[in-house]
Amino acid sequence: MAGHNKWSKVKRLKAVTDSRRGKVFSRLSRDITLAAKSGGGDQDGNARLRTLVLKAREANMPAENVDRAIKKGTGELPGVVYEEITYEGYGPGGVAFVVQATTDNKVRAAKDIRSAFAKHDGNLASTGSVAFQFLHAGQFLIAQEKIAEDALMEIALEAGADDILASEQGYEVRCAVTAFDRVAHALEKKGLKPDSSEIAYIPVTTVPVTDLAVAKTLAKLHDALDEMDDVQHVFSNEEMDEALAAAANS
Repeated sequence: MAGHNKWSKVKRLKAVTDSRRGKVFSRLSRDITLAAKSGGGDQDGNARLRTLVLKAREANMPAENVDRAIKKGTGELPGVVYEEITYEGYGPGGVAFVVQATTDNKVRAAKDIRSAFAKHDGNLASTGSVAFQFLHAGQFLIAQEKIAEDALMEIALEAGADDILASEQGYEVRCAVTAFDRVAHALEKKGLKPDSSEIAYIPVTTVPVTDLAVAKTLAKLHDALDEMDDVQHVFSNEEMDEALAAAANS
């Protein structure tokens, strides 16, 4: 679960995809609708939409669901009007959270998210009081066996990426939010499929977690937020080793 470890999160989300496919479809559908609403329904001219459609295919989301979500975004079909809202808060152990929601009812979303934090030794915070602990940026994770570092650097930096970080697990490409579509398109043109691609809140500082009770409560808070239909993405800055994370989720 280690919140700062994006590779661990990728593995966890793939498992979630298998066990809670309906929830995954719902989130993808909302994201696709919003992407089509903001950038149009033409995938060739809307890299964000194109990336989401690829994710939908990987999750085996029916093509008609994808088409319907796009048409709702472009106004070709009537649909619910969604708003994107970002909530900030603190969980157990002083762990910082940024929660992104897409909802048709702001009052319901705020109530449910506040309740989840309160039930798990946390609390919502005022806007700006948590987000400064994160870098809001485009993030792409790419396994090492897919490309050499020098080749990736050439592609990514030319497309406008700010940094490429290498680790044992792979490469992390970071870029400004405004450059996300350009970098995504450049990687796609080279036939390079990231293991994960998103506009993320990346922790600038992390909070070490070593106590099992705190780790278990954090896991329960993550699960409670993930279960909510209105919640799209959850970012946090806890740092714990894999053994403790496994014990917390057992």
